[in-house]
Amino acid sequence: MNNHEGFKAIRSLDYVILLCDDLAKMKAFYQRLFEFQVEEDFPEWMVFFRVGTLFLGLRTRGRAYDGPSVSPLSASIQISFRVPPADVDLAYERLVQDGFDVIEPPTNQDWTHRTLFFRDPEHNIVEIFADIHPRETLAEPSGVHQVVD
Repeated sequence: MNNHEGFKAIRSLDYVILLCDDLAKMKAFYQRLFEFQVEEDFPEWMVFFRVGTLFLGLRTRGRAYDGPSVSPLSASIQISFRVPPADVDLAYERLVQDGFDVIEPPTNQDWTHRTLFFRDPEHNIVEIFADIHPRETLAEPSGVHQVVD
């Protein structure tokens, strides 16, 4: 009898890898915009950034099971980064200042998040979000963060 629990032994998510067609462009994007610290770098193949307790990996697409590149009209993944509430708007200002195409500006969502959505160079959806108090969330999200005592 096997005493190992297999999948039941999973206790955390350690890393996420985004498949890339242009590794150098993706690396520059995540390094410049987010200022993530490079943990490991294998030029022409893979790079890992430390993001809190997780690693965000970028790997060149090329393995037989990677499949084709994603159409610019589609996305293959959405990644979300949590920040304090005021930083959602600061991130938006930076994106606009740097000329990024924002999918959805800062918005108070019904699920008590203030969110901001944009795309990385390979069309993955990137979300910047903050937890907000339920009283700050309107039945119809306003897009304006309202502080309620």
